[in-house]
Amino acid sequence: MNRLAGVTSPYLLQHADNPVDWWPWAPEAFEEARRRDVPILLSVGYSACHWCHVMAHESFEDHATARYLNEHFVSIKVDREERPDVDAVYMEAVQAATGQGGWPMTVFLTPDAEPFYFGTYFPPAPRHGMPSFPQVLEGVRQAWDTRRDEVAEVAGKIVRDLSQREISHQAAQPPGEQELAQALLGLTREYDPQRGGFGGAPKFPPSMVLEFLLRQHARTGAEGALQMAQDTCERMARGGIYDQLGGGFARYSVDRDWVVPHFEKMLYDNALLCRVYAHLWRATGSDLARRVALETADFLVRELRTEEGGFASALDADSDDGSGRHVEGAYYVWTPERLRAVLGDADGDLAAQYYGVTDEGTFEHGLSVLQLPQQDTLFDARKIASVKERLLDERRQRPAPGRDDKVVAAWNGLAVAALAETGAYFDRPDLIEAALGAADLLVRVHLDEHARLARTSKDGRVGPNAGVLEDYADVAEGFLALASVTGEGVWLDFAGLLLDHVLARFTDPETGALYDTAADAEQLIRRPQDPTDNATPSGWTAAAGALLSYAAHTGSEPHRTAAERALGVVKTLGPRVPRFIGWGLAVAEALLDGPKEIAVVGSDPADERTTALHRKALLGTAPGAVVAMGVAESDEFPLVAGRPLVGGQPAVYVCRHFVCDAPTTDPERLRALLNSH
Repeated sequence: MNRLAGVTSPYLLQHADNPVDWWPWAPEAFEEARRRDVPILLSVGYSACHWCHVMAHESFEDHATARYLNEHFVSIKVDREERPDVDAVYMEAVQAATGQGGWPMTVFLTPDAEPFYFGTYFPPAPRHGMPSFPQVLEGVRQAWDTRRDEVAEVAGKIVRDLSQREISHQAAQPPGEQELAQALLGLTREYDPQRGGFGGAPKFPPSMVLEFLLRQHARTGAEGALQMAQDTCERMARGGIYDQLGGGFARYSVDRDWVVPHFEKMLYDNALLCRVYAHLWRATGSDLARRVALETADFLVRELRTEEGGFASALDADSDDGSGRHVEGAYYVWTPERLRAVLGDADGDLAAQYYGVTDEGTFEHGLSVLQLPQQDTLFDARKIASVKERLLDERRQRPAPGRDDKVVAAWNGLAVAALAETGAYFDRPDLIEAALGAADLLVRVHLDEHARLARTSKDGRVGPNAGVLEDYADVAEGFLALASVTGEGVWLDFAGLLLDHVLARFTDPETGALYDTAADAEQLIRRPQDPTDNATPSGWTAAAGALLSYAAHTGSEPHRTAAERALGVVKTLGPRVPRFIGWGLAVAEALLDGPKEIAVVGSDPADERTTALHRKALLGTAPGAVVAMGVAESDEFPLVAGRPLVGGQPAVYVCRHFVCDAPTTDPERLRALLNSH
């Protein structure tokens, strides 16, 4: 019996009709394996994963394979986005054993959840040196039946090895000037000056590293840091990784030149990059940065916002190519002939030149992904706008990629921060309203009466899984951004409730180290703990950032101390692997700068003079600066309480460690105060 019907995960629901007798991750599945004395197949993936769909079609929809699985295994299907803790623990084992990892992740376990054989995608027949999935199943079954002692020994050794991999964190000091300079030097060495970004193919958007570079420039004036950030952002925005028609970024580029994307679009990438481009515009005034920030924000609201006001997790890479086949990238690719069919010969040829569409194709089978290649030709802006609109109209007629409607708390926190700030910078109150809608959903649906977060919801129904550290940290980050933008102190209060859980349930009181799961969470074979930033800020570094901002708002010494202790790991890793702890380095920049505490005080928040000062405060580039706005007699924000007007006029107080410069009523004077270098 397949037990996946009725779950909240769209990924699991995709497997609800498989002939495999799937179980969700639950104690009953392990009890069943003990009762039957069989091993467990653990299959982990996510809704937008191309190869997950391939393996599902080839193997899990195959009745002969399903019969074998049902007879000899208990099969558990896990959505890695709902259970990042389960994914992290077993991915660590896969990587330790094989030197690589990925999804779908295929792991065989004992009934005590101990792993003993690993892999990722297995084909239905032997291919390229890989065994077939049926061969793997037969080999595992034989080992279980005839070499049980050997299996137990391997499983035990793996669990022991994992338990010894706990991070050594002796409450080190946070990084200083020297470590951040070493990190910048390390990034310079790995930078690709011809193409932007870091390292070779595949190339992922280095969102958190870009935030570090922008903050490093803001604090020190380092032109090289700004140049790397600007050039990388321009190359990505001109490449095929960016949707030149509809806005938004794909997950990564399969090549070094940002030309061919892996076409899935993730909420977290677009939230992080929307914020990066908004911050780049704030630092430079770049028209390109402004356009991409706004187009990405509009993509988030148009394509990913759910009826309940939250944001869906992803759009699939695959879609129907018009013949009934699901093909990667089908929604996004073009040929010169198709451009001419939509636009006519003259405009079709113009579009092919403008977007780099060639007869040979830049993707597969003569198809091209739209780009904005650098060229000397001057194009008529109105003509290009008309071409773009007509191509968008045609694309809307194509079968759209599937959408994973699951609302993940952490990623919605990132979206709240990005949309709130982008809306404030560019005078787009509709974006701030979208941020408020998502924040309201998180409070109403994800937060219980004890301020504990649920990881996911779908269709307004809360999921069964507890929030992990990144959920508490990223939602707090979103609420803090919303508090600064709206002047509503309730969001600061909600952030404080979440961060109290971080201190009480996720932090080692002896060392200040952070764990990805709470002390009272389900016990896995190892308590996951990872400070490195991957596709999103790690829970560890995100928590450090939110704790630091909250401390700047409130003066809370325990929160600041916790942030400083957490940043000790950045002192160790920053100079060695700066690409993989970018958000930690960005938070360290804020710590070195203060961060600055900015209080905007007026007699009426709607007064034009107050709003002008508030906007100027938000546009300051000082790393991690916090902004509070309120009326002089209000106690909604600690930073505002007790601060008077100046000569009856709205004023701004710029402070550092609660020591303040003379207040100013002049927006231009405020700009100078907020310039860090």
